[in-house]
Amino acid sequence: MPEIKLPYGEKKLSLELPEERLEGVLVSQAHDYVADLCEEELVKEALKNPINSPQLRELAVGKDNIVVISSDHTRPVPSHVTMPIILDEIRAGNPEAEITILIATGFHRASTEEELRHKYGDDIVDNETIINHDSRDQDSMVHLGTLPSGGDLILNKLAVDADLLIAEGFIEPHFFAGFSGGRKSVLPGVASKMTVLANHCSEFIGHNKARTGILDGNPLHRDMLYAAEQANLEFILNVVINEDKEVINAFAGHREEAHAEGCQFVAELSGAKAKPAEIVITTNGGYPLDQNIYQSVKGMTAGEATCKEGGVIIIAAECSDGHGGEAFYKTFAEADSVQQVMDEIEARDRKDTIPDQWESQVLARLLLQFEVIMVTDAPREMVEDMSMHWAADLNEALEMAEKILDDSEARITVIPDGVSVTVSK
Repeated sequence: MPEIKLPYGEKKLSLELPEERLEGVLVSQAHDYVADLCEEELVKEALKNPINSPQLRELAVGKDNIVVISSDHTRPVPSHVTMPIILDEIRAGNPEAEITILIATGFHRASTEEELRHKYGDDIVDNETIINHDSRDQDSMVHLGTLPSGGDLILNKLAVDADLLIAEGFIEPHFFAGFSGGRKSVLPGVASKMTVLANHCSEFIGHNKARTGILDGNPLHRDMLYAAEQANLEFILNVVINEDKEVINAFAGHREEAHAEGCQFVAELSGAKAKPAEIVITTNGGYPLDQNIYQSVKGMTAGEATCKEGGVIIIAAECSDGHGGEAFYKTFAEADSVQQVMDEIEARDRKDTIPDQWESQVLARLLLQFEVIMVTDAPREMVEDMSMHWAADLNEALEMAEKILDDSEARITVIPDGVSVTVSK
């Protein structure tokens, strides 16, 4: 009987399944990819050979006010590896530069000091200027015109006023932006609440090109590219990581071309052919990605791509931070039905988008097709308020799924890391 390990918080859960019921296990090749160099050397090599750009140390010459956009606590960017190298590279070109690390919180809460120390290490937190972006603080923003979609483009002044704006991040499949990284550091990373709401409208989230692994024709991606251009994002360093959150490749240089090469690399590693089954077991990749229910919707979408209509998706996500969004939670907790949630969202105009609507829209889409069971530390009442089932462990969840389907022999597909794969039918 095969034993499967599933990331859950900072540990792993084990699950044994009867071989005759196992339809398939979908994994990213990134987890088995062996790089020729160590993490630090991969990053240094990428910075030494940037894609369609001068080296970062050259760009830094004569630039007094340099801003580095950096992902927040919800993203597993190994900044303890990347940020010291970025800072050294900048100072090699301009030892006197004033450098600000701007945390791209997007629509999330601010990162705490403890989270920053976990991410960067004590040396950087104690000696560098680090500022959390606040999408709701309009006094810290500047208006830069109109997005291609028609929404207002409003970005953090610190980013816009920088003599040199660069960004670090990582690239993985993303459930509506196609891939993470690159332009997402600007929008939604350091954008105003109003700009994020315009970009994440129901029309775009519902678009058939706003799906995992798709950039061409994706309306959210188009807005994001424009925002990064208007912000004058001059240079990026994006890494690709394995299941242990270790760097296996790095791409540096021009904001679009370096990102495109990184996305191509990830697409080749992450692709998996769907194995349709009545039950799909997935995760959100463990900490920090499974800190809350809000983020865990991403892992559920991997299940959507291979679960048979009317089937059951089981997701294991620790959710130590609870639901992750009050508006997101209340959308379901205060609704009479999931269909009501979807109807109200789809009826809203672009300019009327409300906070966390996009996550609610995707979750509603899932719940209208499948039953969802969460194996989680989040309270049972919270999960059930959001129209999902709660289970204490994987075995309980599997028994629950069999009862829902009235089939103790239902076929099962497992996606050990739901955010790392691009499942195609």
